[in-house]
Amino acid sequence: MKQVQTIFDIHTKGQGLYEFTREVSLWAEQQNIVCGLLSLFIRHTSASLTIQENADPDVQFDLNNFFRRVVEENPSLYRHTCEGPDDMPAHIRSALTDVQLSIPIVHGSLALGTWQGIYLFEHRAMPHDRQVVAHLIGE
Repeated sequence: MKQVQTIFDIHTKGQGLYEFTREVSLWAEQQNIVCGLLSLFIRHTSASLTIQENADPDVQFDLNNFFRRVVEENPSLYRHTCEGPDDMPAHIRSALTDVQLSIPIVHGSLALGTWQGIYLFEHRAMPHDRQVVAHLIGE
């Protein structure tokens, strides 16, 4: 059994979904693991990870709009406001989504569906440098 890890550094430009499927796929394929499991973990509390459709950009647009409606950026609603009006809503959005993903490796490749992509979901308004830890185990 082989285990390898790496960290993906992702720079965001503010709220939105940032696809990094290609980078993860290339790295995973270079590890020469035919059958295994990839875990991705984001090291932040105001951003998250998701697997979503990567064919139609309207999906990302609609997701962003949905989360803006569900979790308002209104400081009068929250006690935690010292880091700006978007910080507590970002924590709530992160709690409603995922900080960790598991993706099987089948025949040396990620077992994603045809239209599935891996995204960092930035919940803060300002640009951030984010880190996603990848851990791959298999043979």
